[in-house]
Amino acid sequence: MGGNRISTVLLFRAAGRRCALPVERVVETMRPLPYEAIAGGPDFVPGVALVRGAPTPVLDLGGLLDGVRREVAAAGRWVTVRAGARSVALGVGGVLGVAQLAAAGEQGLPPLFQGSAGAGVRALGRLDGELLTILESARVVPEDTAP
Repeated sequence: MGGNRISTVLLFRAAGRRCALPVERVVETMRPLPYEAIAGGPDFVPGVALVRGAPTPVLDLGGLLDGVRREVAAAGRWVTVRAGARSVALGVGGVLGVAQLAAAGEQGLPPLFQGSAGAGVRALGRLDGELLTILESARVVPEDTAP
């Protein structure tokens, strides 16, 4: 039968990049919530928030990507993703919307972690391999990608 399979993605900004994450990985998007700082964690995990009654780690995705510590409360939005039986809130610059990408073309897009700060990505892999696997499905997309 052939034909291009279509993939539905959530478009968002992180560390100046336009990114896409398959929507089946996304639980919801929301405004940033108050969170409690955690001592001794990596710079890209500034704290834990109470999201829908459950303690949820907050990850500064831009900080993970470029290795610069930011205040995650300054993130434009949070994107929560399911990692096994729990959720993780990703602080992102903003959510742009939902788009359809041809799966074949999506595979040709650069991975989210291409050119990123390696130490942070390696640390995430040691701390949470399941979340790393989810984020490895994200791609950097061209600016002219709808919406």
